Amino acid sequence: MQLEAPWPHAVQPQVNAPAVESNRPLSWRNILLMALVHVAALGGTTAYALWHGVTLAAVLIGAAFAGVTIFAISAGYHRLVAHRAYEAHPVFRAFLLIFGAATFQNSALAWAADHRRHHASTDTEMDPYDVSKGFWYAHIGWVFREGSPAVTPMPVHDLEADPLIRWQHRHFGLIAIAAGLVLPTLIGLMAGDPLGGFVIGAALRLFVTYHTTFAINSFAHIVGSRPYSRTTSARDSFWIALLSMGEGYHNFHHVFPADYRNGVGRLQWDPTKWVLFLLSKVGVVSRLHRTRPAAVERAKHRAAAPTVAAG
Repeated sequence: MQLEAPWPHAVQPQVNAPAVESNRPLSWRNILLMALVHVAALGGTTAYALWHGVTLAAVLIGAAFAGVTIFAISAGYHRLVAHRAYEAHPVFRAFLLIFGAATFQNSALAWAADHRRHHASTDTEMDPYDVSKGFWYAHIGWVFREGSPAVTPMPVHDLEADPLIRWQHRHFGLIAIAAGLVLPTLIGLMAGDPLGGFVIGAALRLFVTYHTTFAINSFAHIVGSRPYSRTTSARDSFWIALLSMGEGYHNFHHVFPADYRNGVGRLQWDPTKWVLFLLSKVGVVSRLHRTRPAAVERAKHRAAAPTVAAG
Protein backbone atom coordinates (compact mmCIF):
# COMPACT_ATOMS: atom_id res chain seq x y z
CA MET A 1 0.00 0.00 0.00
CA GLN A 2 1.43 3.39 -0.99
CA LEU A 3 0.61 6.54 0.87
CA GLU A 4 1.52 10.19 1.00
CA ALA A 5 -0.67 11.62 3.74
CA PRO A 6 0.95 12.23 7.13
CA TRP A 7 0.41 9.95 10.08
CA PRO A 8 -3.28 10.24 11.05
CA HIS A 9 -2.76 10.02 14.81
CA ALA A 10 -0.54 13.08 15.21
CA VAL A 11 -3.03 14.96 17.39
CA GLN A 12 -1.61 17.84 19.42
CA PRO A 13 -1.81 17.01 23.15
CA GLN A 14 -3.64 19.42 25.39
CA VAL A 15 -1.72 21.50 27.92
CA ASN A 16 -3.46 22.36 31.16
CA ALA A 17 -0.78 24.58 32.67
CA PRO A 18 2.51 26.28 31.74
CA ALA A 19 5.96 25.35 32.99
CA VAL A 20 5.44 21.66 32.31
CA GLU A 21 8.93 20.53 33.32
CA SER A 22 8.82 22.23 36.71
CA ASN A 23 5.70 20.19 37.59
CA ARG A 24 7.38 16.82 37.00
CA PRO A 25 8.54 15.07 40.17
CA LEU A 26 11.31 12.51 40.11
CA SER A 27 10.27 8.91 39.38
CA TRP A 28 12.12 7.01 42.08
CA ARG A 29 10.77 3.72 40.73
CA ASN A 30 12.42 4.34 37.35
CA ILE A 31 15.60 5.65 38.96
CA LEU A 32 15.85 2.48 41.07
CA LEU A 33 15.16 0.25 38.06
CA MET A 34 17.83 1.96 35.97
CA ALA A 35 20.33 1.80 38.84
CA LEU A 36 19.69 -1.93 39.36
CA VAL A 37 20.01 -2.68 35.64
CA HIS A 38 23.29 -0.78 35.33
CA VAL A 39 24.79 -2.31 38.48
CA ALA A 40 23.68 -5.83 37.51
CA ALA A 41 24.85 -5.42 33.91
CA LEU A 42 28.23 -3.79 34.49
CA GLY A 43 29.12 -5.11 37.95
CA GLY A 44 27.48 -8.48 37.45
CA THR A 45 29.11 -9.10 34.07
CA THR A 46 32.52 -8.14 35.43
CA ALA A 47 32.17 -10.45 38.44
CA TYR A 48 30.76 -13.27 36.31
CA ALA A 49 33.60 -13.00 33.78
CA LEU A 50 36.33 -12.88 36.45
CA TRP A 51 35.09 -15.61 38.79
CA HIS A 52 33.08 -17.87 36.55
CA GLY A 53 34.29 -17.28 33.01
CA VAL A 54 32.02 -16.37 30.12
CA THR A 55 30.53 -19.40 28.40
CA LEU A 56 29.53 -19.65 24.77
CA ALA A 57 25.99 -20.48 25.88
CA ALA A 58 25.72 -17.19 27.80
CA VAL A 59 27.01 -15.19 24.82
CA LEU A 60 24.55 -16.87 22.46
CA ILE A 61 21.64 -16.34 24.84
CA GLY A 62 22.54 -12.67 25.26
CA ALA A 63 22.93 -12.11 21.51
CA ALA A 64 19.68 -13.91 20.71
CA PHE A 65 17.65 -12.04 23.32
CA ALA A 66 19.18 -8.71 22.33
CA GLY A 67 18.29 -9.32 18.69
CA VAL A 68 14.75 -10.51 19.42
CA THR A 69 13.91 -7.73 21.89
CA ILE A 70 15.37 -4.91 19.76
CA PHE A 71 13.36 -6.30 16.84
CA ALA A 72 10.24 -6.42 19.05
CA ILE A 73 10.63 -2.71 19.84
CA SER A 74 11.39 -1.77 16.23
CA ALA A 75 8.79 -3.92 14.45
CA GLY A 76 6.30 -4.17 17.31
CA TYR A 77 6.09 -1.25 19.71
CA HIS A 78 7.25 1.27 17.10
CA ARG A 79 6.13 0.41 13.58
CA LEU A 80 3.13 -1.81 14.35
CA VAL A 81 1.62 -0.35 17.53
CA ALA A 82 2.62 3.32 17.58
CA HIS A 83 2.38 3.97 13.83
CA ARG A 84 0.10 1.23 12.50
CA ALA A 85 2.47 0.91 9.52
CA TYR A 86 1.28 -2.62 8.73
CA GLU A 87 -1.08 -5.33 9.93
CA ALA A 88 -0.01 -8.64 11.43
CA HIS A 89 -1.33 -12.08 12.32
CA PRO A 90 -2.37 -12.29 16.01
CA VAL A 91 0.33 -14.88 16.81
CA PHE A 92 3.07 -12.61 15.46
CA ARG A 93 1.55 -9.62 17.26
CA ALA A 94 1.55 -11.58 20.51
CA PHE A 95 5.21 -12.53 19.94
CA LEU A 96 6.13 -8.84 19.46
CA LEU A 97 4.16 -7.75 22.52
CA ILE A 98 5.69 -10.43 24.75
CA PHE A 99 9.28 -9.70 23.76
CA GLY A 100 8.62 -5.97 23.68
CA ALA A 101 7.59 -6.28 27.33
CA ALA A 102 10.89 -8.10 27.97
CA THR A 103 12.69 -4.78 27.37
CA PHE A 104 11.04 -3.27 30.48
CA GLN A 105 10.12 -0.12 28.53
CA ASN A 106 6.51 -0.02 29.71
CA SER A 107 3.49 -1.56 28.02
CA ALA A 108 2.98 -1.08 24.29
CA LEU A 109 -0.03 1.13 25.08
CA ALA A 110 1.95 3.53 27.28
CA TRP A 111 5.03 3.42 25.00
CA ALA A 112 2.93 4.31 21.95
CA ALA A 113 1.18 7.17 23.78
CA ASP A 114 4.56 8.73 24.62
CA HIS A 115 5.85 8.15 21.11
CA ARG A 116 2.81 9.64 19.43
CA ARG A 117 3.21 12.74 21.60
CA HIS A 118 6.86 12.90 20.54
CA HIS A 119 5.80 12.99 16.88
CA ALA A 120 2.97 15.44 17.46
CA SER A 121 5.16 17.88 19.41
CA THR A 122 8.76 17.23 18.37
CA ASP A 123 11.29 19.68 19.82
CA THR A 124 8.71 21.44 21.99
CA GLU A 125 7.88 21.48 25.68
CA MET A 126 5.27 18.79 25.04
CA ASP A 127 7.83 16.36 23.57
CA PRO A 128 8.42 13.72 26.29
CA TYR A 129 12.07 13.34 25.25
CA ASP A 130 12.68 16.83 23.88
CA VAL A 131 16.29 17.05 22.65
CA SER A 132 16.28 20.83 23.04
CA LYS A 133 16.56 20.15 26.79
CA GLY A 134 19.94 18.57 26.11
CA PHE A 135 21.46 15.23 25.15
CA TRP A 136 21.26 13.78 28.66
CA TYR A 137 17.58 14.62 29.05
CA ALA A 138 16.63 13.17 25.64
CA HIS A 139 18.71 10.04 26.21
CA ILE A 140 17.71 8.99 29.72
CA GLY A 141 16.91 12.01 31.91
CA TRP A 142 13.26 12.07 30.85
CA VAL A 143 12.85 8.54 32.20
CA PHE A 144 13.75 9.81 35.67
CA ARG A 145 10.68 12.07 35.74
CA GLU A 146 7.04 11.28 36.32
CA GLY A 147 4.47 12.35 33.74
CA SER A 148 3.52 16.00 34.05
CA PRO A 149 0.07 16.77 35.52
CA ALA A 150 0.00 19.73 33.12
CA VAL A 151 -0.24 17.47 30.07
CA THR A 152 -3.29 15.47 29.08
CA PRO A 153 -2.09 12.00 27.96
CA MET A 154 -2.09 11.44 24.22
CA PRO A 155 -5.30 9.60 23.23
CA VAL A 156 -4.76 6.04 22.00
CA HIS A 157 -8.35 4.91 21.54
CA ASP A 158 -7.45 2.72 18.57
CA LEU A 159 -5.00 0.78 20.74
CA GLU A 160 -7.34 0.54 23.72
CA ALA A 161 -9.81 -1.26 21.45
CA ASP A 162 -7.27 -4.01 20.71
CA PRO A 163 -7.70 -7.01 23.08
CA LEU A 164 -4.10 -8.20 22.71
CA ILE A 165 -2.73 -4.75 23.56
CA ARG A 166 -5.14 -4.47 26.52
CA TRP A 167 -3.99 -7.92 27.73
CA GLN A 168 -0.33 -6.93 27.54
CA HIS A 169 -1.03 -3.63 29.29
CA ARG A 170 -2.88 -5.32 32.17
CA HIS A 171 -0.24 -8.00 32.71
CA PHE A 172 2.85 -6.06 31.66
CA GLY A 173 4.84 -6.68 34.84
CA LEU A 174 4.38 -10.45 34.83
CA ILE A 175 5.08 -10.73 31.11
CA ALA A 176 8.21 -8.58 31.41
CA ILE A 177 9.62 -10.64 34.28
CA ALA A 178 8.76 -13.97 32.65
CA ALA A 179 10.09 -13.15 29.17
CA GLY A 180 12.88 -10.78 30.14
CA LEU A 181 14.36 -12.36 33.27
CA VAL A 182 13.05 -15.89 33.87
CA LEU A 183 13.20 -17.19 30.28
CA PRO A 184 16.89 -16.40 29.56
CA THR A 185 17.81 -17.79 32.98
CA LEU A 186 15.90 -21.02 32.30
CA ILE A 187 17.55 -21.37 28.89
CA GLY A 188 20.88 -20.83 30.62
CA LEU A 189 19.95 -23.56 33.12
CA MET A 190 19.21 -25.99 30.27
CA ALA A 191 22.57 -25.07 28.71
CA GLY A 192 24.41 -25.59 32.01
CA ASP A 193 24.95 -21.91 32.84
CA PRO A 194 21.94 -20.32 34.58
CA LEU A 195 24.10 -17.51 36.00
CA GLY A 196 25.30 -16.61 32.50
CA GLY A 197 21.72 -16.78 31.24
CA PHE A 198 20.70 -14.20 33.84
CA VAL A 199 23.76 -11.92 33.80
CA ILE A 200 24.33 -11.86 30.03
CA GLY A 201 20.89 -12.81 28.69
CA ALA A 202 18.89 -10.61 31.07
CA ALA A 203 20.94 -7.89 32.83
CA LEU A 204 23.55 -7.03 30.19
CA ARG A 205 21.00 -7.48 27.41
CA LEU A 206 18.63 -5.04 29.18
CA PHE A 207 21.47 -2.51 29.46
CA VAL A 208 22.16 -2.82 25.72
CA THR A 209 18.52 -2.60 24.65
CA TYR A 210 17.86 0.39 26.88
CA HIS A 211 20.71 2.43 25.46
CA THR A 212 19.99 1.31 21.90
CA THR A 213 16.42 2.57 22.19
CA PHE A 214 17.47 5.72 24.05
CA ALA A 215 20.00 6.50 21.29
CA ILE A 216 17.10 7.09 18.87
CA ASN A 217 15.84 9.87 21.14
CA SER A 218 19.27 11.43 21.67
CA PHE A 219 21.95 10.64 19.08
CA ALA A 220 19.43 10.39 16.21
CA HIS A 221 18.28 13.93 17.01
CA ILE A 222 21.82 15.34 17.15
CA VAL A 223 24.14 13.35 14.86
CA GLY A 224 23.53 12.71 11.16
CA SER A 225 21.97 14.25 8.06
CA ARG A 226 18.56 15.77 7.34
CA PRO A 227 17.85 14.90 3.70
CA TYR A 228 14.03 15.02 3.94
CA SER A 229 13.29 17.91 6.31
CA ARG A 230 15.33 20.57 8.05
CA THR A 231 12.42 21.71 10.22
CA THR A 232 12.92 18.88 12.72
CA SER A 233 15.94 17.84 14.78
CA ALA A 234 15.52 14.21 13.68
CA ARG A 235 18.46 12.93 11.64
CA ASP A 236 19.45 9.96 9.52
CA SER A 237 22.40 8.02 10.92
CA PHE A 238 23.72 4.74 9.52
CA TRP A 239 25.56 3.98 12.77
CA ILE A 240 22.43 4.28 14.90
CA ALA A 241 20.54 2.23 12.29
CA LEU A 242 23.23 -0.46 12.53
CA LEU A 243 22.65 -0.81 16.28
CA SER A 244 18.86 -0.56 16.23
CA MET A 245 17.79 -2.70 13.27
CA GLY A 246 17.16 0.28 11.02
CA GLU A 247 15.65 2.79 13.44
CA GLY A 248 18.45 5.28 12.84
CA TYR A 249 17.00 6.69 9.60
CA HIS A 250 15.09 9.07 11.78
CA ASN A 251 14.76 12.10 9.53
CA PHE A 252 12.86 10.05 6.95
CA HIS A 253 10.77 8.52 9.70
CA HIS A 254 9.71 11.88 11.14
CA VAL A 255 8.60 13.09 7.71
CA PHE A 256 6.84 9.83 6.76
CA PRO A 257 6.09 8.05 10.07
CA ALA A 258 3.37 5.77 8.66
CA ASP A 259 5.86 4.07 6.31
CA TYR A 260 6.83 0.55 7.46
CA ARG A 261 10.39 1.32 6.35
CA ASN A 262 12.79 3.63 8.14
CA GLY A 263 15.59 3.10 5.65
CA VAL A 264 13.67 3.83 2.46
CA GLY A 265 16.68 3.20 0.21
CA ARG A 266 16.98 -0.33 -1.14
CA LEU A 267 20.46 -0.77 0.36
CA GLN A 268 19.97 1.23 3.56
CA TRP A 269 20.51 -0.93 6.63
CA ASP A 270 17.02 -1.71 7.92
CA PRO A 271 16.71 -5.41 8.87
CA THR A 272 13.26 -4.76 10.33
CA LYS A 273 11.84 -3.75 6.94
CA TRP A 274 13.48 -6.76 5.26
CA VAL A 275 11.98 -9.19 7.79
CA LEU A 276 8.55 -7.57 7.50
CA PHE A 277 8.73 -7.69 3.70
CA LEU A 278 9.61 -11.41 3.77
CA LEU A 279 6.85 -12.11 6.29
CA SER A 280 4.38 -10.34 3.99
CA LYS A 281 5.18 -12.92 1.31
CA VAL A 282 3.96 -15.76 3.54
CA GLY A 283 0.93 -13.94 4.91
CA VAL A 284 2.19 -13.26 8.45
CA VAL A 285 2.00 -9.49 7.89
CA SER A 286 0.00 -7.47 5.38
CA ARG A 287 -0.90 -3.97 4.20
CA LEU A 288 2.67 -2.67 4.40
CA HIS A 289 2.37 1.10 4.10
CA ARG A 290 4.84 2.66 1.65
CA THR A 291 5.26 6.35 0.88
CA ARG A 292 4.89 7.23 -2.79
CA PRO A 293 8.33 7.73 -4.39
CA ALA A 294 7.19 11.09 -5.77
CA ALA A 295 6.42 12.31 -2.24
CA VAL A 296 9.86 11.22 -1.06
CA GLU A 297 11.51 13.11 -3.92
CA ARG A 298 9.47 16.25 -3.20
CA ALA A 299 10.56 16.14 0.43
CA LYS A 300 14.21 15.80 -0.62
CA HIS A 301 13.92 18.77 -2.99
CA ARG A 302 12.29 20.92 -0.31
CA ALA A 303 14.97 20.03 2.22
CA ALA A 304 17.74 20.81 -0.28
CA ALA A 305 16.27 24.17 -1.30
CA PRO A 306 18.19 27.18 0.09
CA THR A 307 16.53 29.03 2.94
CA VAL A 308 15.62 32.62 2.13
CA ALA A 309 16.14 34.99 5.05
CA ALA A 310 13.20 37.24 5.88
CA GLY A 311 13.56 41.01 5.48
